[in-house]
Amino acid sequence: MNFAVSRKYLLLITLSCLLIAIDQLTKIYIHTQFQLHESHAVIENFFNITYVRNFGAAFGFLSQAPPAFREIFFLMMPPLACLIILYILRGIDERDTKQVLSLSSIFAGALGNYLDRLQFRYVIDFLDFHIYGNYSWPAFNVADMAIVIGVAFLMISMLKEKKLAEQNRVDTPVAAPPINDVKMNEL
Repeated sequence: MNFAVSRKYLLLITLSCLLIAIDQLTKIYIHTQFQLHESHAVIENFFNITYVRNFGAAFGFLSQAPPAFREIFFLMMPPLACLIILYILRGIDERDTKQVLSLSSIFAGALGNYLDRLQFRYVIDFLDFHIYGNYSWPAFNVADMAIVIGVAFLMISMLKEKKLAEQNRVDTPVAAPPINDVKMNEL
């Protein structure tokens, strides 16, 4: 039997395993070494490591929704998102490394946070940035970064493709209609 795996799926598996490992190891460290809401300044008035439990989605979205809704939503959406990514990946050319890596990053981020939800019913966040010491961006984690970076690169890749397609459409001369083989004396 030949179980050859295509390059794009090898990239998906490799990058996903790497990102999920980094995500889970950092969360295990925070969960075991920090008390809830414990914070350590890395760069004073700018960046802290703070242990936060996020019962919502990215940046606390849906954290105030009814618990039954949240539980069903967060247990169903990540697997659905991963299935959609796998479906999209099927149609992507093997050589389109940018899109494959972008989708793999999103896939890994979704699975990383899903593992937290399966184990704890919340996501461990800890990267805590402040702007001018007063405004605090909602804490996030490595999986969140993977999702955001993957989406950003995917959007950039799609915009570049669109621009290239538009440029090719403008640069391609329109062919003149064929000249009929009409003899002058038939007119």
